[in-house]
Amino acid sequence: MKFATALLVAIAASAAEAFQANRGIIGTSPTTTSTSSSTQLFIETSSPPIVDTAFDKLVKTNFPGAIANKELVSRVVGLLELKGFTPSNTLLATSVCADELARQLEDDFIDVYGTNFNLGGLSGFPFAGNTGWGAMSAHVPDNGYCLTIHGPHVGITKDGTIGKVERSGIALVDSCCGSAIAASNYLRGITEGSANINPRIQSFSDFQQGAVQELILPFGMRLARAENRMRELPYALYDSQEVMVNDIVNTGKGSIKKGLAILGGIQINTAPDTSDYFHPLRFDYINENGELVENMLPYLR
Repeated sequence: MKFATALLVAIAASAAEAFQANRGIIGTSPTTTSTSSSTQLFIETSSPPIVDTAFDKLVKTNFPGAIANKELVSRVVGLLELKGFTPSNTLLATSVCADELARQLEDDFIDVYGTNFNLGGLSGFPFAGNTGWGAMSAHVPDNGYCLTIHGPHVGITKDGTIGKVERSGIALVDSCCGSAIAASNYLRGITEGSANINPRIQSFSDFQQGAVQELILPFGMRLARAENRMRELPYALYDSQEVMVNDIVNTGKGSIKKGLAILGGIQINTAPDTSDYFHPLRFDYINENGELVENMLPYLR
């Protein structure tokens, strides 16, 4: 873990104050649940990293709307506490890439909720599918909630190169996300007409990568016309994943217990001594009937 998630993550009273200050953003306020301030979530911490303001600006210039992981956790947990989500009644479920860098986001939320059900695979696609969702739903505490976090990831180096990242203990500045870039190269070969004709459409020994490559096919022209292909790539992947996520949730919505929160976006991985970021693109609260109650995304901006 780059650093332990620090600070008081959520206090109901202070979260409520922050929430009231932003009420004008969207029409309805979150449903408040009677919670005691004794639900204060303190997390054991080491000294947080010093914020590199120049690098912070670089990240946010390339990914407008991105926020540091620590700030994301604070906002998300505070808002969900108002809905009744607590560490004891909430199951965290994630669909993020298999890359070890993607574990940072999971770890930051595990520090609060204490556990995680893995729905994802390469590039962050929810390859656990309907069966995985059904199993996850059965593991949610009785009369409890689920927070699902999903999305692809992308690296950015200290000098601002997108699609690369410095990794701990490795001199080579490596590709990130490798699976996404491989799929992008596959797609480029198709759109530029240089792909080899191959009867081997799919291989079970590399099933997930084959699926990523097929799932990104509709975005060939979008990526070809992009000003920065590596910056656009995770957003194209996210749009493709949203189709899968919505299908899985709609199919399994009858298994939702007290409520479901879905946080979707782009993970932005950075060097070992700087904070990772997340660009939230979706933050929905869905009730036990599978109905969208509220779009809470504006509160994360």
